[in-house]
Amino acid sequence: MTRTVKCPTCGKEIPWSSNQPWRPFCSERCKLIDLGEWASESHRIPGQPASPQHDDESEHHH
Repeated sequence: MTRTVKCPTCGKEIPWSSNQPWRPFCSERCKLIDLGEWASESHRIPGQPASPQHDDESEHHH
């Protein structure tokens, strides 16, 4: 029996198998919608904002 999961974007039930190239999404469209939501910061991971990273490499190349 094949396990099914819900597409995180539209909620459509899809089989969890290697034949589904966009899993866990049902389609490339749903995958790109999700990516766009992360890029526009509609999706966020809770917590304190990260401090800016320092580029240690630039300090070693004087």
